[in-house]
Amino acid sequence: MTAAPPVAFSDVQDAAARLDGIAHRTPVLTSRTLDALVGAEVYVKCENFQRVGAFKFRGAYNAASRLPAGQLARGIAAYSSGNHAQAVALAARELGTTAVVLMPEDAPRAKREATAGYGAEIVTYDRYTQDRTALGEALAEERGLALIPPYDHPHVIAGQGTAALELLEETGALDALVVPVGGGGLVAGSATAAKALHPGIRVVGVEPDAGDDTKRSLDRGERVTVPVPRTIADGQALPTPGEITFAVNRHLVDAIALVGDDEIVAAMRFAFERLKIVLEPSGATALAALTAGRLEHRPRRVGVIASGGNVDARRFAELIGR
Repeated sequence: MTAAPPVAFSDVQDAAARLDGIAHRTPVLTSRTLDALVGAEVYVKCENFQRVGAFKFRGAYNAASRLPAGQLARGIAAYSSGNHAQAVALAARELGTTAVVLMPEDAPRAKREATAGYGAEIVTYDRYTQDRTALGEALAEERGLALIPPYDHPHVIAGQGTAALELLEETGALDALVVPVGGGGLVAGSATAAKALHPGIRVVGVEPDAGDDTKRSLDRGERVTVPVPRTIADGQALPTPGEITFAVNRHLVDAIALVGDDEIVAAMRFAFERLKIVLEPSGATALAALTAGRLEHRPRRVGVIASGGNVDARRFAELIGR
């Protein structure tokens, strides 16, 4: 007998019901210019318009809202480079509790300020020399808080999968779904929803080429650790995939595409000039894989998750002005 998957389609459906009226149902954009450029019908799910500016609110709220009342009252903790930090901070505020968030010292200023603005206490660490998972677990235990990790949690994964669920409800069957990959929560939830609705769909994850830990792990059939990548895609600067996310992705993700920083910047510029939307580097990697021709198979109809838009004006201008 095979073990049940850690996240099922019913979990994504349950998360969608829990998020109804709480999370935004984000728009799906199309562009004739984009279609002509990539030779396909492209549907862009704009999670940059989600609360906190990224898909992360879906998973954070789904997980936090399921905590027992007593634990929720004591508060929640998280570790994150920025978007999950903001998501947990807002989820805590929405649920009437407090949050403490461990963030890297070099996290983007806009993300630190937004996290504090939602009411969270911020504790910093050095992402290149310290283990954030160990630090986060120790912090939560010391203060008696419920730890909500950024991706390696079934309720977080199920919540993230609601983005793909909404996309496919709007577009109908697609040949491919292209999704950014950091720790793997978004692609795991997306693949769970997509494969349940349309078993023949091809799910492609996208990583920055400086941090190809998920690609290496899927190629080898086991989790691989790489040095902490130095890339403009800070939300994807992770050394190894999650344990739970990898268990899902090794069965449901068909391929991993890699993109360079220059290709990410080009996608950010295209999104700004042609789609009239602002994407942060991590939020633009799936679009970059399409516009840079990084997919092995050319789909006829393809969905792309633009996962976030949290970049301040100065950094955005600096990047696209290269």
